[in-house]
Amino acid sequence: MEKFGKSQPVKRVEDHRFLTGDGRYVDDIAPRDALHGVFFRAPVAHGMITELDVDDAREAEGVHLVLTCADLEAAGMNIALPNTVVDNRDGSKGAAPLRPILAKGRVRYVGEPVALIVAETLQQARDAAELILFDADDLPAKMDLTPGGETLHDEAPDNRAFDWGMGDEDKVEAAFAKAARRVKLEVGDNRIIVNSMEPRGCYAEWADGRLHVALGGQGVWAHKNFFVKAFGLSEDNVRVTNPDVGGGFGMKAMTYPEYFCIAQAARALGRPVRWMSERTEAMLTDNGGRDLVSWAEFAFDENHKITAYRVDTRCNLGAYNSQFGQPIQSQLFSKVLMGVYDVQDTYLHVEGYYTNTVQVDAYRGAGRPEAIYVLERLMDRAARELGVDPWELRRINFIKPDQFPYTTATGELYDVGDFARLLIRAGQEADRAGFTARRTADAKRGLLRGQGLCYYIESILGDPSEGAKVVFEEDGSVTIYVGTQSNGQGHETVYAQFLSDQTGIPAERISVVQGDSDLIKKGGGTGGSRSVTTQNTATVATVAKIAEVFAAFLAEELGVAASDIAFDDERFRAEGSNVSPTMLEVAEMARAKGRDDLLSHHERASLPGRSYPNGAHVAEVVIDPETGVVTLDRYTVVDDFGNLINPMLAEGQVHGGVAQGIGQAVQERVVYDEDGQLLTATFMDYAMPRAADLPMISFTSEPVPSTANAMGMKGCGEAGTVGALAAVSNAVQDALWERGVRQADMPFTPHRVWEMLQGAAIAAE
Repeated sequence: MEKFGKSQPVKRVEDHRFLTGDGRYVDDIAPRDALHGVFFRAPVAHGMITELDVDDAREAEGVHLVLTCADLEAAGMNIALPNTVVDNRDGSKGAAPLRPILAKGRVRYVGEPVALIVAETLQQARDAAELILFDADDLPAKMDLTPGGETLHDEAPDNRAFDWGMGDEDKVEAAFAKAARRVKLEVGDNRIIVNSMEPRGCYAEWADGRLHVALGGQGVWAHKNFFVKAFGLSEDNVRVTNPDVGGGFGMKAMTYPEYFCIAQAARALGRPVRWMSERTEAMLTDNGGRDLVSWAEFAFDENHKITAYRVDTRCNLGAYNSQFGQPIQSQLFSKVLMGVYDVQDTYLHVEGYYTNTVQVDAYRGAGRPEAIYVLERLMDRAARELGVDPWELRRINFIKPDQFPYTTATGELYDVGDFARLLIRAGQEADRAGFTARRTADAKRGLLRGQGLCYYIESILGDPSEGAKVVFEEDGSVTIYVGTQSNGQGHETVYAQFLSDQTGIPAERISVVQGDSDLIKKGGGTGGSRSVTTQNTATVATVAKIAEVFAAFLAEELGVAASDIAFDDERFRAEGSNVSPTMLEVAEMARAKGRDDLLSHHERASLPGRSYPNGAHVAEVVIDPETGVVTLDRYTVVDDFGNLINPMLAEGQVHGGVAQGIGQAVQERVVYDEDGQLLTATFMDYAMPRAADLPMISFTSEPVPSTANAMGMKGCGEAGTVGALAAVSNAVQDALWERGVRQADMPFTPHRVWEMLQGAAIAAE
């Protein structure tokens, strides 16, 4: 058997459970006697609270409890939600305002939680919420990404949260001064809403002073630490579980006010309490994504080689700071700032601003789509202004295979890559040679056809270490406990398949357990496309330990040296013996001998470096200039994910990611009015991609195995979205260019595209 996986396209074992209604989502497993929570939320975007009277709500039928921020403080809770403070360019700290669990004194965005009502039934809680008397002295809403306006936080009088920079500004300026050509482009990146299939939710219960919270998240350990701090509990007195999770996209990696309120309500009442977000509630309160504008510029020499690159970005943080790590628009953005191009002189400047909107944070591949979108839009514009084929301009500037390992200007160490090879394959798969004929045929029908290219690279982020525990059960099955968390990626199938490949244990006899901080003491959760590489690295370490101790046990039983016993991923074999037991058979031998110490094994392993999935996306669009309708006609992806465990699941993740990217490029856009009211708070107003909006997506694997892990794998979870935004946008720009449109920004709705065409026509008159 081949080591490190057979790369077989195995169907997902969990799908039967999901499709037959046996999924274990939060709302399915909450205790039957749990009370129901409903949140009263701020109806205005900005104001000083002058009245908050909850007495009538407390007296309403079926109501057990109403909590305000004052009640949380009286209970001794730490009401500060976690946040990250960014260092400014001058070395000072950025703003660090308090984000209270429930609004305290002031509300700062529509939907901010003000009070929690807990009742016997959901309808009773809703009815009681209507009885709350709330009033606020309205303050002007701050909605633009510029200094000034009504101050949201005293800590940031100009509403600037941070002013961050990276690179050598003077060196870059010198490179631009002597450049043969300079190309600059303003790139807008529209705000989007997550809209995971399963909205956020949780339930909480206490027993003997110990808290258990079940929530839909992307891991349990970060959440556990937050509860420890909020309630002042020991780690042993907090348990967090993640059942099945219906979509995360980075948004569910964060914590939220509701989880702490529900936990406190359960403590105060001595009964379980549950809460599930409704769809509009989710649109108002889930962390959003993107919402930034960048000014990017290349300096070229006379041979069209990029000599320097700089980006100036203004981003919207919403009303409060990000929670995990540096905000997406700064450090994560910088990880893939240079893409696949050989450029050493760079400078990135990012300013983050507070606005009266919900927090903007990680989602749909945080940092990667933003950075690659800016870079690849600018590359496309540069090709047009320089009169160079956009594919050739990328080839000229690619990092060459003999330059690896390659350290980028932002400090990333790329281990391997063969970008030109993938680009050639992409041209073949996309039938680039036939594009001119397709464009000519469309022109005869009065249609505009455009082709767009994006070459992306990701930097796999998150904790590089992970653990795997393998237990041989009495019934002959095997359980593997993992520190990552599936949000729909198919982990139960992939991890069982991988363990089977390494051990010969039939995959149908392997169960995967995830998302329980009692059963798994430490884990990094899922995010940053880390799961497969980190988790399976840990699995390899655990399997190696099992093979070692099982070999020693067999050596004792057979009376031979342990060095005479080998394991070939299916059976143990001893020199001079016809005994060749499987791993399961050795486990049964150990059990029969009373060696229970051999039946459970746990190892941790850490990746020595990041892996860098990369690839080319080629989109073709057809535009009807009379209506502005954009149709995705062809879409081709050639990816280097290194070695694959299950190509079918990798392709499925790419399809999903591309669909998300197309959604943002063509349809999705969050709209607030000048008063901070969300105008796109239902699916009547916020357009999501549908099956009819998507073409057949061609997927081809062209692996260059990573050297950063023993399996040669690279993450793939976010790759579809990372490449899709720029590929679609460049295709639309290509189609509109001949009509004089020089600035095409997402989303490409029919009305916006029609306006672009009309504006270009008027300008040409």
